[in-house]
Amino acid sequence: MRFFALIPAFNDGDTVAEIAAETARQCPVIVVDDGSSDRTPEALASVPVTVLRNPRNQGKAWSLHRGFQEALRRGADAVVTLDADGQHPVAELPRLVDAAREEPGSVIMAARVLDREQIPPLRLFAHRNANFWISWAAGYPILDTQSGFRVYPATLLRQLDLPCDPHRSFVFESEALIRAAKLGYSVRSVPIRAIYRADARPSHYRPAVDTLRIIRMVAGHLVRSGLNPAGLLRSLSQQPR
Repeated sequence: MRFFALIPAFNDGDTVAEIAAETARQCPVIVVDDGSSDRTPEALASVPVTVLRNPRNQGKAWSLHRGFQEALRRGADAVVTLDADGQHPVAELPRLVDAAREEPGSVIMAARVLDREQIPPLRLFAHRNANFWISWAAGYPILDTQSGFRVYPATLLRQLDLPCDPHRSFVFESEALIRAAKLGYSVRSVPIRAIYRADARPSHYRPAVDTLRIIRMVAGHLVRSGLNPAGLLRSLSQQPR
């Protein structure tokens, strides 16, 4: 399998070069600079990666979509996504790749279930709420639906047709899991440590607004599926993978 890594970046000039360089030692890397106004472009100038630059900030959803299309164009069999702020330990990438090789028909999720006390309480509350709703709509339990450190099979990416406007920035990744389940893909979790650096830039995720947007999206899927009672039962009774 040929793996590509995709790193969406927005004003991550202090961390993106280190993350991209470490990742590039393991597989080809595509960085989508989402109209950064800091030193992100300069930081990436000497790193051996492909950089796509959005002329203005268009949100994480669009950056992911653009990067996916480029990876597919280059012949990727699977795409690993990770954030540019250092929250995702690149050293764990081989474990995700190994899991993807074992289960090429699954979405592989790096689940932040180790050292959870590192997660700020408000973020943890938002994550748990999102996990409940998305697992219900998907029809099986998912340990960490908000982790952006994951592996998508190329076969799935070719079938994803999701809105990716700026208001869908953090909805896109959640809806991708629901859509994957409807297309017959499962989710396999790889436990990793939760990392929240004291010197990290503020998260672009807004716990109240973005969680409500995710819930609204999930509610739409549930209404259209007759509330999916069987999916709710499975999500509550099955052991997550």
